[in-house]
Amino acid sequence: MQLADFLYKYNCPVPVVYNSGGYERVETLKALEGLIDIYLPDLKYVSAEKSLKYSNAEDYFQYAAPALLEMRRQNPQDIYDGELMKKGLIVRHLILPKNTKNSIAVLQWLNENLPGTAVSLMAQYTPCGDLTNFPELQRRITEREYNKILDCMDELGIENAFVQQLDSAEEKFIPPFDLTGV
Repeated sequence: MQLADFLYKYNCPVPVVYNSGGYERVETLKALEGLIDIYLPDLKYVSAEKSLKYSNAEDYFQYAAPALLEMRRQNPQDIYDGELMKKGLIVRHLILPKNTKNSIAVLQWLNENLPGTAVSLMAQYTPCGDLTNFPELQRRITEREYNKILDCMDELGIENAFVQQLDSAEEKFIPPFDLTGV
């Protein structure tokens, strides 16, 4: 694996962060053991129906769940230097409109299987592109949806969390993706 070969040779002076969608093979992660300081995966869906509909990957959770468990096995403790993480695992989840049941299922799974793991709850969903086939995604999340997920986190006792403010979902935060500034 090229990434592992590179990381073996390069002694990085800052923590190595593996940012991923969570759709990983455990074998790939095992090849990176000892080389990744911080795993930063998404956990998008628990529902096979939702993952098929939105990501064309019905088996998303079948891969993501064991992948996250492997990431935690490799980095069993979160280590901070002040406010900065030096080693560990942070799991991100993006709240989607009309998908609070999925978000609740994600939080429940994390709470049951990775207790104490840092959760980054994102409220930044902003509709863009052709969403003709997904009318439920043609709007931002509502304050009611946002609060429902925050209430769930509170009820589950999830305290190790980074929670994005609802007003972070504005079009001004979407880059033009036209290579300007590169």
